[in-house]
Amino acid sequence: MEDEASLPSRAARGDRAAFTALMEATKADLHRFVRRYVGEDDDAYDLVQETYVAAWLAIRRYDPARPFAVWLRAIAINKCRDWSRKRGVMGLDAPEALAVGEDAPAVETQLDDRRRMALLDRALAALPDALKTPLLLATLEGRSHAEVARLIGATPKAVETRIARARRALAAALDRSP
Repeated sequence: MEDEASLPSRAARGDRAAFTALMEATKADLHRFVRRYVGEDDDAYDLVQETYVAAWLAIRRYDPARPFAVWLRAIAINKCRDWSRKRGVMGLDAPEALAVGEDAPAVETQLDDRRRMALLDRALAALPDALKTPLLLATLEGRSHAEVARLIGATPKAVETRIARARRALAAALDRSP
């Protein structure tokens, strides 16, 4: 079995096999994050591919002392931001978020849940990137404020403040809805 600890160093030297192994190890988490950020599965797949292409093109600038997943996530965040500027629309309308299980609630409850999810989707899409990114990284991915701070180039206190502002903005948007 390949020594996983050496993969980032080997990839940084241009070893394609090591980079491929890192892609395999990170693709599920990266796709999950990007999918939540952009809201569309097809767009998420495209952005994940673009992220890996950009990472390969920049691999010689990667510092193996940093966690590969953190470096890769920073590239993905930039790709998502570029996508949002081009599209102007993002959200959390994932089918799994709207899916109904076998113990399906009443139709009225399902409709209300979908309406609230659509409201949350719009409220999240309306958040500025500076608030949305730390919220998604911390809430959906369970990353610590320190990790998020490293990813976005801020202090942990700034991350804490941005997450609190994002939550207040989402709560206010949901409270204003009919």
